[in-house]
Amino acid sequence: MAAAAAAAAARTLLYSSHSKLFFFPFSNCSKKLHRSIINKNPIFVPLRCLQSAQQNASTTHDPMRSRSSVVDILEERGLLECITSDNLRSISTTSTLKAYCGFDPTAESLHLGNLLGIIVLSWFQRCGHKAVALIGGATARIGDPSGKSLERPELDADTLENNTQGITNVITRILHMNSSSNGDGVGNHLNSSSFFVVMNNYDWWKEVRLLDFLKQVGRFARVGTMMGKESVKKRLESEQGMSYTEFTYQLLQGYDFLYLYQNEGVNVQIGGSDQWGNITAGTELIRKILQPEGDVAFGLTFPLLLKSDGTKFGKSEDGAIWLSPSMLSPYKFYQYFFSVPDADVIRFLKILTFLDMEEIDELEKEMNRPGYTPNTAQRRLAEQVTLFVHGEDGLNEALKATEALRPGAETKLDWKTFEGIAEDVPSCSLASDQVLNISLIDLSVSSGLLDSKSAARRLLKQGGLYLNNSRVDSETKRIEPQDIVDGKVLLLSAGKKNKVIPFLGVRDCQEREIPCLQTAWIDPDYYKILG
Repeated sequence: MAAAAAAAAARTLLYSSHSKLFFFPFSNCSKKLHRSIINKNPIFVPLRCLQSAQQNASTTHDPMRSRSSVVDILEERGLLECITSDNLRSISTTSTLKAYCGFDPTAESLHLGNLLGIIVLSWFQRCGHKAVALIGGATARIGDPSGKSLERPELDADTLENNTQGITNVITRILHMNSSSNGDGVGNHLNSSSFFVVMNNYDWWKEVRLLDFLKQVGRFARVGTMMGKESVKKRLESEQGMSYTEFTYQLLQGYDFLYLYQNEGVNVQIGGSDQWGNITAGTELIRKILQPEGDVAFGLTFPLLLKSDGTKFGKSEDGAIWLSPSMLSPYKFYQYFFSVPDADVIRFLKILTFLDMEEIDELEKEMNRPGYTPNTAQRRLAEQVTLFVHGEDGLNEALKATEALRPGAETKLDWKTFEGIAEDVPSCSLASDQVLNISLIDLSVSSGLLDSKSAARRLLKQGGLYLNNSRVDSETKRIEPQDIVDGKVLLLSAGKKNKVIPFLGVRDCQEREIPCLQTAWIDPDYYKILG
């Protein structure tokens, strides 16, 4: 009995949220990863990892199936902030882990800030482990206070259902496109044929009774520990304070980990650095309620996606960078990554792509060499992230649209291309008699491309006025039938940045829900590469 009590006390010390044993940022630790452990073509899961991923997941060590440590890979690429136990490194090389990341359905789509969670899950997949994406159908009804200065607005049932379906589609599409598995790839439960699953915590929370929860789970939660969480302390110190509903969120997320561990064998929870308190709430519940021997459940956090100036990466002037193509086109998604500053591009290549580290190091060296073509690294970043999120079709769509909008490009314009970019480039609807036989100077003004005829003439003389990507040199140029692409549309450009698309005989812009007579930003440096 004494020995058992001593062991229990040791485990308490090891996993206590007050313990400093494993609470440290790995950015301050020595790098242990040797590049030789990274697969030379990490886009595909090695056959050895693939075979082990198809076995029934277990933490039983199998020395015959040693694999690369996903923890070391994440650390080298800057994707590791903290882990609850360093034993996760060795266990990840000899056992098939089941890792999950939670996504609350607070919007119709996930955004760029959520992408890191999907990428880290994908790294677990690529090293032969199983991935679980947990939709917070229940926890979204409460609202995670982490990183928030105000309580989240309450969502009604219809909105939650719509959002749940939307982000489930996004996660399934991305992970399915990037999975290499002989099984079904996706399922509702972890088994030998599913390489990843998407689950919803409302499926078990809807059956939980308050009194049962307080008796079976709540009695193991220490109020002092809960108040000591960083997300709670910040809110309590604020003018708005914190509601009891929000205060319980960490306990709900902690129970999710307990439930998944007991019922699905999930033994790793991942999340952004702001989720550390919620994640350790789960490992604590598993330790206290189940009283396992040794390390059985682990937490792992990754840094938040920030730019070099400390601001959040993932916002544009138009709002969030959405991962759903229905909310942000692959073309605009691609353009956002192409505009990343030089100071950030190498770090983003490491954390947002699966390129081999040697290739990224070589790109970094090229940037410091004389004769480097500007934005070469940004182009590689944009291609790889767009490919991961939108697949080959999405990348091809983005590249085709980008090339089609390049002044002087020889790409043949067609109606289909214009339809694909209509929502991303300023557009207007004009009757045929407002276009045919009208001078280009007049059309440049009536379409909203330029403010005045004098400005149009001045730009034309400077060689900066384009019709369908062809430079116009004559002030007398009038629009002819053969200038109208497929009899429906034109592309007018003032230099490399400002463009407008006049549609002929098409329903009004407001009906098409596209912006009219505005200025579009097209990154000019991209054309230095293509040209």
